[in-house]
Amino acid sequence: MHPRVVMQIVGHSAMDMTMNVYAHVSLDVQRQALDVLNAELDRESPEE
Repeated sequence: MHPRVVMQIVGHSAMDMTMNVYAHVSLDVQRQALDVLNAELDRESPEE
């Protein structure tokens, strides 16, 4: 669900309030993001 929709439903006047309250990142999602970032960095680094 788009954060703006959540903001309107819960009655927040600012997006940062909604994101601070409702946007949580699980450990699994953090690991997946780090795996993607690591793969990109490995792909772009020059060969030694």
